[in-house]
Amino acid sequence: MNLKTENERMDNYYPHTPVLLDSSVEFLVTDTSGVYIDATLGGAGHTTLILDRLDRNGTVFGVDQDREALAEAFKKVGEDSRFHSIEGNFGYLSTLIPPEFHGKINGVLLDLGVSTHQIREPERGFSFQHEGPLDMRMSELSGTSAYEVVNNYEYKRLRDLIYHYGEERLSRQIAREIINRRPLETTLELRSAIESVLYGPHIIKSVARVFQAIRIEVNQELEVLKMALDDSLSLLAPGGRIVVISYHSLEDRIIKNFFRSGNTDGELEKDFYGNPLTPIRVVTKHIITPSDEEISQNPAARSAKLRVGEKISEA
Repeated sequence: MNLKTENERMDNYYPHTPVLLDSSVEFLVTDTSGVYIDATLGGAGHTTLILDRLDRNGTVFGVDQDREALAEAFKKVGEDSRFHSIEGNFGYLSTLIPPEFHGKINGVLLDLGVSTHQIREPERGFSFQHEGPLDMRMSELSGTSAYEVVNNYEYKRLRDLIYHYGEERLSRQIAREIINRRPLETTLELRSAIESVLYGPHIIKSVARVFQAIRIEVNQELEVLKMALDDSLSLLAPGGRIVVISYHSLEDRIIKNFFRSGNTDGELEKDFYGNPLTPIRVVTKHIITPSDEEISQNPAARSAKLRVGEKISEA
């Protein structure tokens, strides 16, 4: 299969509709002269609104590991001296953000969804709707591809990631069928292997869960999220906020525990008197979800959950 060149792909960039746009930015921006990080820049939908809310002294760092997204964001934002784009994985924020801003950040935004562009670009291998290579890497700098996971993982490892990351009850049968059909070269070959052992009215949902599981493994998404939360808290000034939009229960559980305890283990430390010791407080007592109107306009938003935490002391 002949893959498009990088320039050709950029010419066909599919715009991503930001999820929970107004709510996330409203919670994020507490100081119009502040410094903010859009750690999942994408097409700069959130960043554009953040910049609109800031005065001329505000600053936004936009981080993304996808060069196509960075190029699109630059075109959308234009020549705005308040905006600084950074290529890199958001799990390494403390390395990517200049040291002089450490401890001075007013807000960090994490939108954990896969972008529309990545899904609709067959060459990226994220979608089971189109023929494409088994890739699923969110960055060309990543090492492991979906091809390696599908064709090289031994049975137990493949079964476990489908069960834990995809929460798929037929993980054993699916793992065996994938192994029996090796080598698998394309997304549709993988879909065929998965569907061959499924039954009932929810086959597509099961296929989506397996693709999700492999994508999470390829990009180490849960580990990266934990790193990003730790780094975000260390970068924030007291009163600074972490705003996170998640799309499945595995992510949301990590975020909920982190906002409750201030660490990714989810264990709440207490002082000698039994009082909780946490450097973060929960701003949103209840999960913020998209309205019916937003979901009707953007079905990809239907599973989104927004949580907000605020730093109250040094970690």
